[in-house]
Amino acid sequence: MPTVACSTASSSGGCGFRFQSKTSSVLPSVNSPNFIRTMTNPQSDRFCMHRLSLVHGDSKARGTTIRMALVDERQSTGQNVADPPRILAYDLVQGALVKWRWKEDKSVPDTPTAVLLHGILGSGKNWGTFARRLAHEFPTWQFLLVDLRCHGDSASLEKRGPHSVASTASDVLKLVGQLRLTPRVLVGHSFGGKVALSMVEQAAKPLPRPVRAWVLDATPGKVRAGGDGEDHPRELISFLRTLPKVVSSKREVLNALIKEGFSNDVAQWVVTNLRPTGPLCSSFSWTFDLDGISQLYQSYEDTNLWNFVENLPRGVHVNFLKAERSLHRWALKDLQRIHAAEELASEEGGGVEMHVLEDAGHWVHTDNPDGLFRILSSSFQVLRA
Repeated sequence: MPTVACSTASSSGGCGFRFQSKTSSVLPSVNSPNFIRTMTNPQSDRFCMHRLSLVHGDSKARGTTIRMALVDERQSTGQNVADPPRILAYDLVQGALVKWRWKEDKSVPDTPTAVLLHGILGSGKNWGTFARRLAHEFPTWQFLLVDLRCHGDSASLEKRGPHSVASTASDVLKLVGQLRLTPRVLVGHSFGGKVALSMVEQAAKPLPRPVRAWVLDATPGKVRAGGDGEDHPRELISFLRTLPKVVSSKREVLNALIKEGFSNDVAQWVVTNLRPTGPLCSSFSWTFDLDGISQLYQSYEDTNLWNFVENLPRGVHVNFLKAERSLHRWALKDLQRIHAAEELASEEGGGVEMHVLEDAGHWVHTDNPDGLFRILSSSFQVLRA
């Protein structure tokens, strides 16, 4: 799997991308997904948000070229052009058959795009392995992995309050608009599931094409945490806010979490959000904004989207997936209400479906990735470009 390096391009100060193989200098084969990592340009402190033009090497020597699906809307004319607003950090994983096109060229159809959204205290990287698998199986698709507000590399971008499900959904809508994408599939885990629903609710109607939204282990309404002895997100956030913002080691935080009663799995996952801040990794700080995340989680608990689910606009298909061993309890009335919405939506031209992922807890894409892949694949097979 190739990695991508950000380099300074031309006099316009934009960012180009070179593929660099960890094992050789050969560019990725036609069957390999292309992974595009957005990052900050250290010289201009700008995010390479949608300047995805390729830095070509000696094509004769390499014997191949790579084509990108997105291009910078601003052509390199050598004149100063205002930077686009920095909305969110993201990764883009493209299948090997994604077709490059100029934005004005209507002869090449839009690349089918799926947006993958993480949960509270996560980041777009949580979806990396799974997205690459999807891109390999469905090579005409591309997958946008977003760091939501207050999370990952987006935490450094100043965002106006309130920090809520609705404002988070609005951020993602602005990002896909800036990138000139029209997503066909939205996949959101936990908090990200409600964000996906809110995106469809806020989108202009009628939708330009059918959209499928996947809500993974979350309901449209009341959030029910796990039972006794299980990890509770609210308690986890509260405890993390008591820790120093800069720590000397990841082990220090890991031990503190376990001592407080959180599971080893959750503790191991949380410390992946620590990044080095000192020389030789002598200190670490959080990649997320805990104060903002606390507000986001409160909004996640408070936001009720049942009315939207029970009155879906034509062309919207919502899939709910319940993990068999979920820590986030599904009440019987939640299941009954979703099944009732299934019948109502089919009559109104929309669609609601309920799925159960066997042998999985709340972390569906790590507990049973094969099962999740089989279930989600139906969306990309139906909409295969």
